[in-house]
Amino acid sequence: MLILLPDTALMSDMKSPNDPSPPAEDCAPAGETPACALPSHVRISEDGLRVTRTEEEWRARLTPEQFHVAREHGTEPAFRNAYWNNKEPGLYRCVGCDAPLFSSDDKYDSGTGWPSFSRPLDERLVGKQTDRSYGMVRTEVHCAVCGSHQGHVFPDGPRPSGLRYCINSASLRFEAMEASAVSAALEEWTASLDGGG
Repeated sequence: MLILLPDTALMSDMKSPNDPSPPAEDCAPAGETPACALPSHVRISEDGLRVTRTEEEWRARLTPEQFHVAREHGTEPAFRNAYWNNKEPGLYRCVGCDAPLFSSDDKYDSGTGWPSFSRPLDERLVGKQTDRSYGMVRTEVHCAVCGSHQGHVFPDGPRPSGLRYCINSASLRFEAMEASAVSAALEEWTASLDGGG
């Protein structure tokens, strides 16, 4: 059975001594750096998460960019990442554990240069935590299964949710499939957890 702990049990607002520096100014269009271009300084506590790995295991599984974004709460350049303009139907999985997080049905062009979604595929699989870095208050989002940083969520998205999940491509793995197959893929993945797979 998949058991997810409340977000407060997964994260803390403490700053890590290895926090990444702010991104280069050329990450955003027109010389501006939108809020979602800034990395998170939220430190993940892996206590209670279903998937845990050592730093060496994470580095072996992920590319250097994926590791920086997903495990060190970094960010990637706007308009220069794998999925910001992807229009294929399919499923976006967590790069850290393959949890199905977002569907192409909920993806839209926000104009920010990062993949943007109006909602997660399953609310239980995306954790949220307050991020107070860089003199702002933002809501950081992470995979609730393995703790990998995904991006941030903002209240300026389309209806009906009104939310914009601004997600790093480096935190995702896209799996092309017909939109009608996405729900079945989520059910299959959840069943594999329940069965101990």
